[in-house]
Amino acid sequence: MTVRWRVTAQSGTDQAQGRAGRGVGSLGAATVFAVGMAGTTLPTPLYGLYREEIGFSELIVTVIFAVYALGVIAVLLLAGDVSDRTGRRPVLLAALVFSAGSALCFLLESGLPLMFLGRVLSGFAAGLLSGAGTAAVLELAGPGRTARAGLAATAANMGGLGSGPLLSGLLAQYAPWPLRLPYLVHLALVCAVALIVWRLPETVRTERGGARALLRPSGMRVPPEVRGVFTPAACAAFAGFALLGLFTSVSSGFITGTLGESNLAVAGAVVFTVFLASTAGQSLMPRLGVARALPAGCLLLLVGLLLAGLSLLVKSLWPLVACALVGGAGQGLGFRAGLTAVSGAAPARHRAGAISAFFVVAYLGISVPSVGVGAISLALGLREAGMVFTAVVMLLTAAVGAYVWRRPLTPAPA
Repeated sequence: MTVRWRVTAQSGTDQAQGRAGRGVGSLGAATVFAVGMAGTTLPTPLYGLYREEIGFSELIVTVIFAVYALGVIAVLLLAGDVSDRTGRRPVLLAALVFSAGSALCFLLESGLPLMFLGRVLSGFAAGLLSGAGTAAVLELAGPGRTARAGLAATAANMGGLGSGPLLSGLLAQYAPWPLRLPYLVHLALVCAVALIVWRLPETVRTERGGARALLRPSGMRVPPEVRGVFTPAACAAFAGFALLGLFTSVSSGFITGTLGESNLAVAGAVVFTVFLASTAGQSLMPRLGVARALPAGCLLLLVGLLLAGLSLLVKSLWPLVACALVGGAGQGLGFRAGLTAVSGAAPARHRAGAISAFFVVAYLGISVPSVGVGAISLALGLREAGMVFTAVVMLLTAAVGAYVWRRPLTPAPA
C-alpha cells in the first residue's frame, strides 16, 4: 500500500496548546539557528594553524571550504523542503547531529580526510538549517509578528555565521588547545540547543509512513516568467556571496600572510564584521524597496571590492575592515532585494523551485571564486590572486548594477 506524506494545518486544540509558548519558541528557534550556523564558519581563523600542522597550499584551503558549499547545494537540491513533510523539529535535530559530527571530525582530525568530511557534514547542517530554521522562527512568532520574525531569522543566520570565526579566533588566541577548544565549546552549545529543540512546539503535522519521501528531490525550476528577474538577481547574489566566500575561506591567509596581522582574534573579528554588516544591509531593504535596493547594494558592493583591492595594494588592514562594513552591507541589501524579487515574480506552484535555484547560484558564488583564488595563488601568490579576484567580481557587480539601474526589478504581487 502506498502511503503519502501530507502537511496539514494545526488543529485549534494544537494551536491553543502551543500559543502560550510561541514567543519563547521563536526566540529558541532563532538561538538554535544561530548556534548551528556558527559551526559552519568555526574553522575560518584556524586554517593557518592547520597549514602549519598538516602542510598544504592555499588552494587546499579553498577546496576545503568549497566542499562545504557543495554539501549545502546537495541538501538544497535533494531535501530543501524536507521539513515541510516531516516537521521542523526532526530536521533541526538532524542538522544539529550533522553539526556535532562536523565538530567531532575536526576534534579527531589527523589529516585532510577528516577535515573534508567535517566540512561536508557542516554543509549538510547549513542546508537543513536554512529552510527549517527560517520556517521555525517565522511560524513560532505568531500572528502580527512576521516582519520582526523575518529580521530575527536573518540575524540568526548571518549573526551565527559571523559569530563562529569570532568565537574560534578569540579562543585560539587567548585560550589553550587552539585547534580543539573551539569545537569542544561548540559541541557543548549544540547539546544545549538540542534541548531547546526538544521543547519547541511543532508547527507542521504529517501523516505516518512514506519514509522513502524524505529525500525526494524538491525540484529546482526557474519558469519562463521569472527568468527576466532571476538572471540579474542571481548574478548579484553570486557576486555578493563571492565576497562572503573570500572572507570565510582565505581572509585568514590574507590577514596573517599578506597584511602581517598574526592575532587570530582580529582575523575572526574581521569576518564577524562582514556578516554583521550584511545583517544591517538586509534590515534596510524594506525601506528602500527592491527597485532601489538592488542597484544600491551593487554600488556598495563595488565600493567594498575597491577597498579590498586597496587593502592588498597598500598592505593595510583598515581598508579590509572598511570593505567588510561597506561590502557586507551591499551584499545584504542586494541579496534580500534579489530574493524578494525572485519570490515575488515566481508563480506559487514554482516559487520553492525558483528560490532553491537562487540559493544554489548564491552558494556557487561562495565556492567557485574562492577556489579560483586558491588556484591562481599557486602561480601568482595570494596577494596578486586576491587582486585578480576583486577585479573580476567588480566587473560582474558593475554590469549587474548598471543593468538593474536602467531596468529596475519590481516583483509581481504574490
